[in-house]
Formats: sequence, structure tokens, C-alpha cells
Amino acid sequence: MVTDRNNMENLIRLRSLECNVRGLYNFTKRVFDIVAATSILVLLSPLLLIVVLSIKLTSRGKVLYVQERNGYQGRIFKMYKFRSMVMNADKLIGELESKNEAQGPMFKIKDDPRVTKIGRFIRKTSIDEIPQLLNIIKGDMTLVGPRPPLPTEVAKYESWQKLRLSVKPGLTGLWQISGRSNVGFEEMVRMDLRYIRERSLLYDMKIIIKTIPAIFGSQDAF
Repeated sequence: MVTDRNNMENLIRLRSLECNVRGLYNFTKRVFDIVAATSILVLLSPLLLIVVLSIKLTSRGKVLYVQERNGYQGRIFKMYKFRSMVMNADKLIGELESKNEAQGPMFKIKDDPRVTKIGRFIRKTSIDEIPQLLNIIKGDMTLVGPRPPLPTEVAKYESWQKLRLSVKPGLTGLWQISGRSNVGFEEMVRMDLRYIRERSLLYDMKIIIKTIPAIFGSQDAF
């Protein structure tokens, strides 16, 4: 009887400790996100101005592309990107469905005819993703985590795949440093679940450090 009570008390203490550690991790991660995202935006402001002018001068339409994505626990939020496609790109998906090269519910074409000339460059270097630093500051996203999916993709998820929505979506993650577009959908989800199980500040820093060479040294982005 005493042994059972002691075991129960030890289990409660262990779970309490785990909650405290996870809470400290989430708090520290949030502070780091805000400081890092703000600093990067300031440092890259000259580059961002060049990108804005390049998009504006080479194609019609808005500079920013705003799209609804699923975030933490499936909540919808508006994600920002530099526009890399023609203005009616979403309406052309139906015509290009047969050319889809991605597995699962995702849609990707290596030589997508909707992408503009400047768009190919900013997509290749992931410069088009920089406006998501604003999403990070707002709290919709974090620096490291699973990429935020489209609602149309989530609607096709199996139950185990929805577990990738149990944390905030990230700007970078295991997928970006492990092959990017050459990684199949199910493998990407397994990477996300692995990250969710093992996430820590040290793990986050390792992914961030590996992201830059993965972007500029990879032929796998499209």
C-alpha cells in the first residue's frame, strides 16, 4: 500500500517536472523567436527593399502573397510570402493537376509555369519565405517546426498525420535540411513527428545552423 502511494507520488512529481521543463522550453523558444525574427528583418531590410522593387517592376500584382494555412491545433491563420507566381496562380491549379509531382495531398511541379522569372530565384533561395518572420513575431509560427499545410491538404490527412499540427508550424525544420522537395509526403510527416518527440532548444539550434547551407547548397527546392 505504501509502495503504491510512493510510486504514485513519484509519477506525479515526474509529470510535474516534465510540464515545468516543457513550459520553460516554450517560453524560451518564444523569446528567442521574437528577438531573432525582429533582428533578421532589420538586418535584411536592404535586401527586402530590392526584392520588393524587383517583384513590382517585373510582374503585375501585389508584392505579398497572403494565404490561409493551418497552424497549431489546426487553427487557420494568414501566412505571408513574397509573391513568386502570377496573380491568378491558384485558379490555374485545376489545369495543372495532372502534372503534380508531389506525393500525398501536396501539390508541386518542378518547372511550374505559374512561377515568374524573379519568382524562380526567390523560391530557390527561400527568400520568398522571409515575410513569415512577421508571422513568427505575431505568434502564428515559430522559427523551427513543421511547415504549415493548406486546409485542402489537411482535409485529406489520415489521423496520424494530423499529429504534426500539435505544435506551432515553423519557418524551417527537418524537412528543409533533409532534401526538401525530394522528400515524399509521408516521410516529411514522419520527420515532423520525430521533431515533435525530440524537440529541445539544442535541437532547434542544430536545425537553424544547418538550414542556411541546406538552402543555398541544395538543388531540391521548387
